Amino acid sequence: MSDEEHQFESKADAGASKTYPQQAGTIRKNGYIVIKNRPCKVVEVSTSKTGKHGHAKCHFVAIDIFNGKKLEDIVPSSHNCDVILQLFSLFRVLLLCCVYVSLLTENGNTKDDLRLPTDEALLAQIKDGFAEGKDLVVSVMSAMGEEQINGLKDIGKN
Repeated sequence: MSDEEHQFESKADAGASKTYPQQAGTIRKNGYIVIKNRPCKVVEVSTSKTGKHGHAKCHFVAIDIFNGKKLEDIVPSSHNCDVILQLFSLFRVLLLCCVYVSLLTENGNTKDDLRLPTDEALLAQIKDGFAEGKDLVVSVMSAMGEEQINGLKDIGKN
């Protein structure tokens, strides 16, 4: 068979992973890892020395980046942990509706599936700015298939 007889469908996410492996002993405070299938920011790392029961161990204390819950894990320092791939995107706010927000993407499409933030201060800033007619841009954090608004910027009047 020649190459011309094969047709492949290209997809933007083909082979894309939401995490990558990294040796536990190299992960530091403020790093991002997966604990109990949740994306977390490491707030504390302690390492025990090698003892009679095997490997040196890393004790991670981390905060879930989407719900704020504290999680802990203990991993041998020579083993791999899953490190999350985070993306930050900017979107212009078009419309606020109850618990959802309508956003304008870079390519001109609308994104209507994102909930308003649960952070009361950020939510108040978005609602107040929108009510005042400000031109708002929100920062959206994406990790492991979840998205959340985590920042706001006023880019001027309409």
